[in-house]
Amino acid sequence: MSQAVAPRGLEGIVATTSGICWIDGEAGVLSYRGIDIHELAAKSTFEETTYLLWFGKLPTDAELEDFKQKLAATRTLPTNVVDFLKTLPNEANVMEVLRTTVSLLSIGDPDDTDSSHEANVRKSFRLTSQIAMIVAYFDRIRKGKAIVEADTTLSHAGNFLYMLTGVKPIAEAEKAFDCALILHADHELNASTFAARVIAATLSDVHSAITGAIGALKGPLHGGANEAVMKLLYEIDAAGADPVEYVKNLLNNKVKVSGFGHRVYKTEDPRATHLRRMSKDLGTAAGNAKWYEMSEQIEGYVRGEKKLNANVDFYSASTYTTLGIDMDLFTPIFAVSRISGWAAHVIEQHDNNRLIRPRAEYTGPAYPAPYVPMTQRS
Repeated sequence: MSQAVAPRGLEGIVATTSGICWIDGEAGVLSYRGIDIHELAAKSTFEETTYLLWFGKLPTDAELEDFKQKLAATRTLPTNVVDFLKTLPNEANVMEVLRTTVSLLSIGDPDDTDSSHEANVRKSFRLTSQIAMIVAYFDRIRKGKAIVEADTTLSHAGNFLYMLTGVKPIAEAEKAFDCALILHADHELNASTFAARVIAATLSDVHSAITGAIGALKGPLHGGANEAVMKLLYEIDAAGADPVEYVKNLLNNKVKVSGFGHRVYKTEDPRATHLRRMSKDLGTAAGNAKWYEMSEQIEGYVRGEKKLNANVDFYSASTYTTLGIDMDLFTPIFAVSRISGWAAHVIEQHDNNRLIRPRAEYTGPAYPAPYVPMTQRS
């Protein structure tokens, strides 16, 4: 009996059940455990949001303090991992560095062979801290700068910026980056999260699942769009061109402009709402709103002419640049945040597991196809 063929890219297909993230693409709603992203962005912190994703509820004051202490206590990398980072070429792709190093971390992890719920949570604490450390350490190493050791008194966002720059961030920068981490923390069954769940469903370990997720995020159709946006802004600035005219010419020549439209949202990506404001506020505070102003002009034109809304990547580009973050770190920073969601999904998958094994609609030669002897093949 023939079955209905799934649409290309499995668009609109419900692949599993989950209590972690809910999206209403028609209404532009994103929620974690039922709480609207706008509320979390305005009122929460990355640590509290991560607790919500992992444990299914907002923490009490005591629970949050315990969570923050446990997370801060895992801000350490094994000596062999740090030594490995020092052997890599400075020009290495940072996502490849991250993918390989996360895989290396599984060797010697104290819970390596334990996939119980409790062990998965412990590994999630470590990986959340370690992914941030890998990105910051390698960026310092490749620039010939001394590694900045973690400060356990800082927030996750503040500590990352400190390890990256060597300077403790001002409150406005820390708050903006913390909000960006919340906005990127989870997004239902995106490509990297689905990859992580497929790997976890085989009862493979957390490190394998996260390594696979990083591999999926590396692809430009998933994690690289904000880097492409910033490259465009740099090109326009270097050419001294009018942003609208420059983009109009690209679109007229069928060149894709990154940062617009989304597979799920039919209205504005709710994450873009906050990143737009953050880009403006940070640019104004820094006395350099150029990148925001260029982005705003481009957004207005594309929305008016092409009826496409900015997505999470469009304003994250100017936001991260104003924070002094290098362009090739944009996608790795995506992983610094998304590890919280990936971990939540891996824990959920292991807690109620069934092997994910879909079928494919066969489009090859009709069965039975003959086996042609070698002497008769052309």
